[in-house]
Parts: sequence; structure tokens; C-alpha cells
Amino acid sequence: MQKTIERIAGDSEGVAYEFPVFRFGGTDKAAPSAYLQAALHAGELPGVVAIDALMPMLARAEAEGRIKGAITVVPWANPIGRAQYHFGEHQGRFNLGTRTNFNRAFPLLAAPDAKLLADVSLGGADRRLKKRVELSLGNDIVLDLHCDDEGLPYIYIHTSLWPHMADCAAAMGIDAVLLWREDSSGTFEGASIMPYQNVPASVARFDRRVATTVEYRGMLDVDSGLAASDAAGLYRLLVTRGVIQDPSVPKPSSFSGAVVPLENIEMMPSPKAGAILYDVKPGDRVNKGDRLATIVHAPGEAGGRTEVFAPQSGFILTRRSRRIIRAGEDLLKFAGDKRSADARSGTLED
Repeated sequence: MQKTIERIAGDSEGVAYEFPVFRFGGTDKAAPSAYLQAALHAGELPGVVAIDALMPMLARAEAEGRIKGAITVVPWANPIGRAQYHFGEHQGRFNLGTRTNFNRAFPLLAAPDAKLLADVSLGGADRRLKKRVELSLGNDIVLDLHCDDEGLPYIYIHTSLWPHMADCAAAMGIDAVLLWREDSSGTFEGASIMPYQNVPASVARFDRRVATTVEYRGMLDVDSGLAASDAAGLYRLLVTRGVIQDPSVPKPSSFSGAVVPLENIEMMPSPKAGAILYDVKPGDRVNKGDRLATIVHAPGEAGGRTEVFAPQSGFILTRRSRRIIRAGEDLLKFAGDKRSADARSGTLED
């Protein structure tokens, strides 16, 4: 294993950001290569501890000569967001200087060629951070590990990779797949897969390519048991796809989770500001008209509670971890059986 330090110049003298990159060399140039990163949204830690649990497994495989394809690992991909605190609260989703989501505005290249990346030396620290997408370019497998507020483990997959990636979904043991088609906002996943959409099939190789955003449940789901389970899933994926050789790992069974077009997701904006009383939790199946939550917006007053009902049948994918909400903010992600009346083809939220 080789460890290097990536350094990003800050926006004022004397300020710089660093993060480590770990590389495991492969023994077979024909084997698929892999890139794994966590905490692009710097406060989302389930992926960080999963990688921590995975690293000894990779080190053992390397020592035994079982790593066939090169593996690059970035355990904490966003040192800028990691350092951001406001009045004691960590702020890892948006750059406080630019107000831009750290998982937006990545360059969407016409081809998987780092030479196409623009010069960002004068573009600000967050743009210099995002230019580090070059670390993942050219890899057959790109995994961007995130988490939601409270939710099921689920992944996003571009339609060009489905059902080719069904084995990966099964290997990781996730509960749901969200299929998407368009990326106009420049997510890291989009920057990883969109460059392959207009290149020859011999280059795209969708049958062996993996690019996904992994949502490991919720912000508070950070413990050693889940970390070990998630690490085992990542390891199974690498074995399944031929990056690592390990005959002790059985092939994953067929994926049995839900497969939901992004257009079926209902984000359920709150009609009132107040306290949320949820009737449902992630994984619950509901029918059209079932009550999902009550908003207590004028406590103790007549008419001070507003109920929110399911617009169609489906299941609860995620919900908020905080129980205070403003009018118009999203209560939950609801995976409907049919297309949403408010269908979104791109990112679901800011």
C-alpha cells in the first residue's frame, strides 16, 4: 500500500487543506480497477467507518497477493467541509464561502480524459477540490459513499448501468436502487459516468463499469457493527467484479430489493412549519391516503395540527432526522409505485 497526501491551496495566504490517498497496486493489468471515497459531504460518516473497517481486509489481500486490479481509497474526501463549523454545528454539505453543495458543480466531461479538465488554479479552493475528480477517472469501479438523514441503505445508478450492476447491489446488501437518466448539476457520480455516454462501446464497457452514490442509511448510523457489515459488502463487490481474488467469498444471490425510477420519488414538502410527528419509518409500506405525518404548527390551538397523507402507494425510503421543519421543506423521500406528479429527473434536493 502506498499513502500520499493531496494538498489543496486555500483562498488566503497560510491556508491549505490536505487529505490522504491510499493506493493498492494490482497484479493484473487486465483486471478492473476501483476507486472508493467517503464523506464528500464531510459530516456523513457511515462510509468513513466502513472504509476504516475495509482497509485491514485490503491490506491482508495485498499481503497475500490477491489484489488483481489497482484500488484507490480516499477515506475522507473533503477536508474543506471537514473543517467547517458554524456556532458549534458542523457544516459539511455546503461550502460556506460559495454556498455550493460539495456534491455539485463537478465537471461533466465529454470523455473520460483528465486533459479535458479546466485550469482551476484561480477558481477557488472548492473548485480545486472538485478537480480531484481526476483521481477517479479511468477506473472501472467508482463508489462515492454517503448517507441520508434516516433511511434504508440505497444506491443511485444511471440507467446505462442497469441491470449490469445488479450483482453489485446484491453484494452490498442494499435495500433499494434509484435509477436516474440526467445530471445537469454535476454530481460526483455524474462526473464519473456521464463521460462514458458518448464514447465507443469498447471504451464505455458498461457491462463491467460501476459508478454509484451509496447512501448508507442515516447520519447517526455510525457504529462498529454496521461499519463491519458495510465493509464486508464493499469487499464482496470487489471480489465479485474481479478486483480481488478470494474463493472464500460466494457469488452474491440475485438482487431482491426495490428498483425505483427517480421519477417515482415523492419528496413530500411540508405544508406548515412546526414539529413533525411521524407515523411511518424507513421501510414501511403504505397505501394511497395513509397518514405519513402530522405537523404541529400551532400547539394547543384548534386547527393547530396539519396531517400529511400518502399521494400514492409505495414505501418510505428516508425521513428527516430533525423533527423541526419549515414550510416547503421536504418531510421524507417516498418511493411511489407510479410516476410522481412532481417527477424530478435530476437531483432530488439541494
